[in-house]
Amino acid sequence: MQYERELRQSQAFLTEHDDFLVVAHVQPDGDAVSSTLAVGWLLSCLGKKYVMVNEGPIPKRMGYLWQADQIRDLSAEPLNRKFDNVICVDCADFKRVGMTKELFAEGAKLLNIDHHPTNDGYGTVNLIVPYAAATAEILFDLIQFMGLELNEAIATALYTGLLTDTGGFRYSNTSPKVMATASKLLEYGVEGPGLSELLLEQMTLPQLRLLTRALNGLQLTEDGKISWVVVTDEDLKFAGAVHEDMEGIVNYPRNIQGVEVGLLFKVIDEQAVKVSMRSAGKVDVAKVAQSFGGGGHVRAAGARVEGTLEAIVPRVVEQVRLQL
Repeated sequence: MQYERELRQSQAFLTEHDDFLVVAHVQPDGDAVSSTLAVGWLLSCLGKKYVMVNEGPIPKRMGYLWQADQIRDLSAEPLNRKFDNVICVDCADFKRVGMTKELFAEGAKLLNIDHHPTNDGYGTVNLIVPYAAATAEILFDLIQFMGLELNEAIATALYTGLLTDTGGFRYSNTSPKVMATASKLLEYGVEGPGLSELLLEQMTLPQLRLLTRALNGLQLTEDGKISWVVVTDEDLKFAGAVHEDMEGIVNYPRNIQGVEVGLLFKVIDEQAVKVSMRSAGKVDVAKVAQSFGGGGHVRAAGARVEGTLEAIVPRVVEQVRLQL
């Protein structure tokens, strides 16, 4: 069985090496942060040395997680060394590690743990499970496979990854296995309702202001099947918001009745735009994202596109239209 073989290879990578760098994708979400910490916990159980790093800061609302303050923000705290052994979690492609690649030694051995179907297997060892709802789900399996006993703190981290990547167990990736895994994690004392309130219900005032400003400019195609919003640095400054306050905004255009694909265009600078894509089910937005050098899942994907906002919006909308 391929999955069991990949689990065994991953276990060997973790046990045979030491002094690890653990990284996740840029602008980390709940699954990326939780998976980083789960790997750190696993390595601590094995008595290994490790450093957890991300290109930028983790979302403030993730501060309750075990050793969340130990994930180093490379943009604020440079690390002047190289690592021979690297573990990448939740990175759909190698570009998603961002600036942390500067810490990889030449010829570094790399364990790639991910659940994105578009992952191209860039690791020395790859543990890629495209049918998994979250990388946290894969790490739960790996921890079980290695015979390690979970505690409440790390069960909370794994549950956080599942909760956020399934939209509170509402998205189509919520499989029977996901629910069974969540049930097992709850047995360790995870506060499921409290986490749902914190991560899915509560909004900061800057987040609400940003959402209001974005929705004020919402647009629809004539047939009502594609909808999008735009967020600029000016919008962020007006709202007093930060990047993590954009979380979930892309779902609003997607949730309009009759809309098949919702889009969020975040202006990075005058010549680059980050595009987030959400599908109601008929369109494989991972294919759309790949056509622009990005990736993701059938119903949730993204890409960084070079060019001006004025040029990129019609290009992306037309590509979505072709998929429809």
